[in-house]
Amino acid sequence: MAKKIERRSFLKTTGAAVAGAALFSNLGDSQAQAETPAQKSKVYFSKDLSYEGLLALYAKVNQGMSGKIGIKLHTGEPNGPNLLPIDFIKGLQAEIPNSNIVECNVLYPSTRQNADTHRQTIATNGFDFCPVDIMDEDGDAMLPIAGMQEIIEAQGSGSESVKLTEGQHYAEVAVGKNLLNYDSLLVYTHFKGHAMGGFGGSLKNIAIGCASGKVGKRMIHGDDWVRGPLFLERMVEAGKGITDHFGEKITYINVLKNISVDCDCDAHGAPPSCSDIGILASTDILAIDQASVDMIYAMPKKDKRAMVVRIESRQGLHQLTHMKALGMGNADYELINI
Repeated sequence: MAKKIERRSFLKTTGAAVAGAALFSNLGDSQAQAETPAQKSKVYFSKDLSYEGLLALYAKVNQGMSGKIGIKLHTGEPNGPNLLPIDFIKGLQAEIPNSNIVECNVLYPSTRQNADTHRQTIATNGFDFCPVDIMDEDGDAMLPIAGMQEIIEAQGSGSESVKLTEGQHYAEVAVGKNLLNYDSLLVYTHFKGHAMGGFGGSLKNIAIGCASGKVGKRMIHGDDWVRGPLFLERMVEAGKGITDHFGEKITYINVLKNISVDCDCDAHGAPPSCSDIGILASTDILAIDQASVDMIYAMPKKDKRAMVVRIESRQGLHQLTHMKALGMGNADYELINI
């Protein structure tokens, strides 16, 4: 029988959006639930770093998954040094009917900028064991971000009823056109550091990863590749567009293995800086990223130091703050050992 562990997050992510009730009709209910102690989200954890471990956790969170299922993962730069073992996802994908991998092209100079050479990289890294849909190969689609247009318009009008500690920047986000062909999305994430985001969890995987290479990623990064809160807020809002679109048909797995301070988008990423931890799964994107960060911060000082420096030097915890402000999930969670 699974052993349940009640815990609140070690980190206090603050930052509330104070606004008129009418403007937050789409955000308020989910935010209110996120702040109610009785409504803790479930996050499942296993130390079994194998595809069997993945299968056991996926079975706990797959109730909403049906129809055509996209598996969003980061296929990485050619021969990336810290990629997760292929057998993990290969074993899991084989057990998920009507599923395939989904990706998008990138904005930065890379073989992954164009679909043809991107496919070569996918094969080099071993992800061609099943079909891979490069979703922006045939263009872009715009996804609305629920509630944001009203907030942006009210901010522009100078309304005294809308004074937010967080910025709201986009009412829609450009994603790979083929994303609309999927009924459900499994977000399979290699949790690690990130040069701009501080850390890359489920949020970064869908926000940057589903944004189209030429349009969506430029919306998030900007022409000048901005850093800090502005970049992080744009990234969170892009992620909200994805979660809004799939609703209850999206679920999340974070694998805490090969934890480098660098993303798999860095072909020369630094070696892992701490021990492997395990696998987390949840239907709540904020809860799973919060739990992943908490597990890093709970490690011995010598193990966590590099990751903590990377996260805090990039203000990475603002990801969690802004997700909470937009009602994207629950920072309080119940960790359940499997």
